[in-house]
Amino acid sequence: MDGRTTAEVRGGRRSRSRAAPVVPLVLALLLGALSVLVLLPAAQHLRSLRGGERAQATVRTGGSCVMGRCQVEFEAAGRTVTADLPVGSGGGKDPVGTRTAVRHRADDPRVVAREEDLGGGAAAVGAVTTGGAALFFLVLPVLAARNRRRSTAPRIDRPGIRA
Repeated sequence: MDGRTTAEVRGGRRSRSRAAPVVPLVLALLLGALSVLVLLPAAQHLRSLRGGERAQATVRTGGSCVMGRCQVEFEAAGRTVTADLPVGSGGGKDPVGTRTAVRHRADDPRVVAREEDLGGGAAAVGAVTTGGAALFFLVLPVLAARNRRRSTAPRIDRPGIRA
C-alpha cells in the first residue's frame, strides 16, 4: 500500500502508546506543584494575619483578587497605605470604593488581608482541588495501561459461552 511493513505500523502505535502516559504525568506534576508551592502557602499566609492590626479599608482596584490583583487603601500609623490583597483573596466580589475590614501586620502595613479571608478558605479549597486533580492525572496512566492489557490479552473461547 504505502510501502510500510506491518511491523513499522505497529511500532509507530507502540511508541505513541508509550509516550501517552507522559502527558498526564506532566499535568499531575504541574497541578501538584501549584497546590504545594502556591496555594498552600497562600492559605497559610492568610491565616497568619489573624492576629494583625484591624483597619477599615476602601477597595481601590478591582479585578481578579484570587490571582492577587486587587488593592485596598487604609490608614495605618497615621499615614495612608495602599496595599495589594494576597493571592487567594475573595475581594473581587466587592466593587471599587467598597469599604471592608482588613488585618495588617503592625511592622509592615503593606502585608494585608480582608477579614473574611483570614481562614484561608479560597486558597485551601484551590489547593485541595488541584491536589485532587493531580492525583487523578497520576491514576489515569495506570488505568489506561490496565485497560490496554485487557484488550490485548488473548481471548480464550470456552465451549458453550457466547460472546
